[in-house]
Amino acid sequence: MKKIISLVLAAVLVASVAFALSSCGSKAETLTIAIPNDTTNEARALLLLQENGIIKLKDGAGITATKLDIAENPHNIDFKEVEAAQLPNVLQDVDYAVINSNFAISAGLNPVNDSLAIEGSSSAYGNIIAVKEGNEKNDNIKALVAALQSKQIADFIASKYAGAVVSTVDNPGTGYDDSVDYAALAGSTIKVAASPTPHAEILAIAKDILAEKNITLEVTEYNDYVVPNNVVESGEMDANYFQHSPYLDDFNAENGTHLVNAATIHVEPLGIYGGKQTTLDAVK
Repeated sequence: MKKIISLVLAAVLVASVAFALSSCGSKAETLTIAIPNDTTNEARALLLLQENGIIKLKDGAGITATKLDIAENPHNIDFKEVEAAQLPNVLQDVDYAVINSNFAISAGLNPVNDSLAIEGSSSAYGNIIAVKEGNEKNDNIKALVAALQSKQIADFIASKYAGAVVSTVDNPGTGYDDSVDYAALAGSTIKVAASPTPHAEILAIAKDILAEKNITLEVTEYNDYVVPNNVVESGEMDANYFQHSPYLDDFNAENGTHLVNAATIHVEPLGIYGGKQTTLDAVK
């Protein structure tokens, strides 16, 4: 009998230890956050996480920060660097993801309603019209910029995206530039590379504005961040519309390209979205 009792007590003890270890493991389970893997947007994501008290970056870490610049990670977060366009696709497999608004919108997410925290609409990250250096004062580019900085475009952005995309144009114009010789441009085509959302949608409004002057706007959509810059550098396209200036500066430095900002049109705030987690409670 004593032997049986001893065996039972031993079994209970083993079970208790196993349960305790299991419980400790669950408490220490690592949270995973997916972030963009391109230099400037990764930094923006980390700065947004810092702003929300989730991590702390090293002193002086700015727009080129990476996960190696994280000084404090109190929640034991594992950061997964993912191509920005793929972030919505991995959202269900991670606890959180920091996603650019254009990719969030394309995936059916509403940045204003669905994000758990969202970046401020700083014009430092405003999406720009990028052109080959030296072409920014050409009439075709000035005509394109005037159309995109029009009241029609500002009104479209406000009504279509309701805060998920924000115009950065302080004084929207008529859509036309008085210094441009529109008669000389009549019958010409302006070729622009763009991301599908919201850039190509915004360009559709600009297309109508330019058509009033018998100018054709031809938009080619791309889903990556590299080819649109390369086709402008090569002269295949007149301009592109998808990036902010810090990204362009980094791209030029890394690739030896000669692209410049011809105008800033709108900003797309980054947001923190819940995957396995539905609130930020796990990182508070």
